Amino acid sequence: MFVRAYLRASTQDQDASRAKSTLEKFSEDANKQVANWFIENESGAKAERPELLRLLHDSQHGDVILVESVDRLSRLKRDDWESLRATINAKGLRVVSVDLPTSHAAMNSDNNDEFTARMLDAVNNMMLDMLAAIARKDYEQRRERQKQGIEKAKIDGKYRGRRANKVVHEKVHALLEKGFSVRKTAEIVGCAPSTVQRLRATT
Repeated sequence: MFVRAYLRASTQDQDASRAKSTLEKFSEDANKQVANWFIENESGAKAERPELLRLLHDSQHGDVILVESVDRLSRLKRDDWESLRATINAKGLRVVSVDLPTSHAAMNSDNNDEFTARMLDAVNNMMLDMLAAIARKDYEQRRERQKQGIEKAKIDGKYRGRRANKVVHEKVHALLEKGFSVRKTAEIVGCAPSTVQRLRATT
């Protein structure tokens, strides 16, 4: 069993690797070691996330997908979430979320008999579905509040639109100039590879 950690943040302004120490300690407490880190800055409402797709491709039956919370894995619409969960189940993977105690037993699945393992999987899938639905609802509510705030700012003449993150852009350009690859640059800066590719095209 390999533990594959997934870290995600929604925007370039956020540090996707912020929770890395939390997941490292959690794994150590379970006497496990994280085999791979998959880090990206993408919205959890997007089904097509490069690092998540790479994680799913690389993972083998019995591996664990370790996340800080379920909303790091998904803020997807129902159909997209069900498709993602079906892929996870078809590959025989287990999701362990630090904030979901019912999932923690999967870190010690080697000690579970078949009946216990199936029961744990059933309970965990139910809890994952519930938390994924809550995460999506929270996403939709925040988007609606944001929309209302923008509309009010426009009426008041205070809306200026989204500003580019100059610090991120400067770091990306500096690393590319030093010869770093798109993927390595994205990993170091904590942004999406697509962002690096877009900025590289402007140089």
